[in-house]
Amino acid sequence: MITFGVTDSRAEPAGTSTDEHRTNRWSILVLLCFSLLLIAVDATVLHIAVPALTAALEPSAVELLWIIDVYSLVVAPLLVTFGTLGDRYGRRRLVLTGYVVFGIASAAAAMAGTPLALIVSRVLLGVGGAMIMPATLSILRQVFTDRRERAIALGVWSAVAAGGAAIGPLVGGVLVEHAWWGAVFLINVPILLVLLPAAARLLPESRGRPGHRWDAMSAALSTLGILALAFGLKEAGSGHLLGRPAAVLVFLCGAGLLVWFVRRQRRLPYPLLEIGLFRDRTFSTGVASVLLAVFALVGLQLMLAQYLQLVLGDSPLQAAVRMLPLMVAAIAGGLTAAHLLRRCGLRATMSGGLALTALSLTPTLTWGTEQHPVMLALCFAGIGFGVEVALLAASDTIMAAAPESRAGGAAAIEETAYELGAGLGIAVLGTITTIVYAPALASVAGVPQGPMNQARQSLAAAAHVAERLGGPHSAILLRDARAAFIAALHSTVIVSVVLLSLTAVVAAFLVPRRTPDDDPS
Repeated sequence: MITFGVTDSRAEPAGTSTDEHRTNRWSILVLLCFSLLLIAVDATVLHIAVPALTAALEPSAVELLWIIDVYSLVVAPLLVTFGTLGDRYGRRRLVLTGYVVFGIASAAAAMAGTPLALIVSRVLLGVGGAMIMPATLSILRQVFTDRRERAIALGVWSAVAAGGAAIGPLVGGVLVEHAWWGAVFLINVPILLVLLPAAARLLPESRGRPGHRWDAMSAALSTLGILALAFGLKEAGSGHLLGRPAAVLVFLCGAGLLVWFVRRQRRLPYPLLEIGLFRDRTFSTGVASVLLAVFALVGLQLMLAQYLQLVLGDSPLQAAVRMLPLMVAAIAGGLTAAHLLRRCGLRATMSGGLALTALSLTPTLTWGTEQHPVMLALCFAGIGFGVEVALLAASDTIMAAAPESRAGGAAAIEETAYELGAGLGIAVLGTITTIVYAPALASVAGVPQGPMNQARQSLAAAAHVAERLGGPHSAILLRDARAAFIAALHSTVIVSVVLLSLTAVVAAFLVPRRTPDDDPS
């Protein structure tokens, strides 16, 4: 998936980009692309590992959602926070600190023995990722001063970003198949041990406007608001920890904190997020398109990975290989979207990409326990290509709608929408799955109530319970659990198709045909 880092269009202080750093610019590009790849892969690498992880740690449905989801939910609000901290204290320093935090958190996640330990480790991974990500694109713009070279560098960077989250399940499948689930995290450590000294030697130091005050209150409001919103949503769907009334209260508190955050941004002379940009309908449509496209892709990628393994019976590696068309199509979409933009314009490209994604999802509503390899490959390819084309068009729309003086704030909002879409996609679609799946799984004769309650947590938990029970009752339990999961999957697909279709229609009316500086020829 294409991501766009928190950029700053303001000029760098004199002397921050030395001739030496410009000489090493291609090495810096490789370094930053590897950094971005680690962060993007980590958002989806667990999708294939869910069955193995569930068998090892036995998390509840809510704990499993948090294990997968908390990474993106922590990254999203912290992107702007660390982007502004990098402007004030130096991006290079923040990147190096991020490497250390990400490495420690990766080792801790690999060795986690309980669901809570893994959730805490994933939180630290999100903190480290949020330290690294905002600086990647800013540093690229700093060291590539030639416009033609910069275009090449940004194209390479975008292609890496496009493939990063898409290859996460493939990496996870290989490691789970040949090692154990913790290897999906442990592999980060040797890579970071190579990146850290290279970054210390190659990356230039840079500061935007050190005189700007960093508003800690805004950072706290955005972070706590998003986490409370997600926690309340998950708990409202299950009621395992707080009960549903208390979960609704937490959700409302999160919404209140975010309203407070928005009002505070409007009053601050140097806000963390340029809220005023949303007055432009074209800008708002672009941001909504980014959020919903990523929402659908990441949320459904998790559900479909479980469908392949736990319903169709694929091994982790087989499931990862069957999802390859999505990865290849995503990279192809990222590389060809610029050409489509020139030929078709913003409106047609964005609305067409969203519509293609919705259309590609529709056949999954007919899927059951039967094998359908060709249709599955075609659907995955359409989803990957459609999302990437829509994302690039949405990015172009966002930057075209924002004044030049506020380009940095626009990029910050876009990146936040990307990560928030990933987090909310798992939270919302995962909650819908839980709400539909548990009631759909009726009691099975011969299965005690305790194991039955555990099986209602998730399909992965049901598979684990069936394996432990053995005998004819386990086969009936697994059959009914698969049917319940398919019903839940269909519900999430319907929600995604409706949201994507509505956004495509809105984009067709509100987005301009072309940006003002486009050449109609």
